[in-house]
Amino acid sequence: MRRYALWSSAAAPVLLVGGWTIAAAVQAGGFDSLRETISALAGAGADHRWVMTLALLGVGICHVVTARGLDPIAVPARVMLGVGGVATVLVAAFPLPAGGTSGPHQAAATIAFACLALWPALWRNPGAAAARPPAGVMVPAALALAALVLLFTVALGTGVLVGLAERLAAGAQAVWPLVTVLLLLLRRAGRR
Repeated sequence: MRRYALWSSAAAPVLLVGGWTIAAAVQAGGFDSLRETISALAGAGADHRWVMTLALLGVGICHVVTARGLDPIAVPARVMLGVGGVATVLVAAFPLPAGGTSGPHQAAATIAFACLALWPALWRNPGAAAARPPAGVMVPAALALAALVLLFTVALGTGVLVGLAERLAAGAQAVWPLVTVLLLLLRRAGRR
């Protein structure tokens, strides 16, 4: 595993949570983080939308860098994590219009959420048995991340606590690459 994967995976959740916290705080009319989405903070018409836009760009780039550095993880998982990162960059590149929806934004967000939820399920790299994370961790993590995305989907459909559900899913997805890196480092340290 490349050492830079530790720094990029640690930066992603800091950028995401810091971005949505700061962006919500600078909204002139207030912002209800329990009900309103992260995308609304970067959407056209949001005050200081550049804060959340830069945060999303940074998170996406961090995921791509982390994917590149996770050598012990199977290539399909790394590709899926990288695609999730690129899709996150596209979420920032295609902001929501003021008071509306955007097909490109929705497509990018859907791809990002799907890839970032499912990449841990593809982790198995038979050629790196000694360095890989414990077998009983990655697939349950993918199931938990997918369940959080499903919760967000239900919240979108019902309109109840959409912001909270999105933050739970996106936050967990931002943290999991760091957890994976830490598991790999612990596994490596245990072999010494």
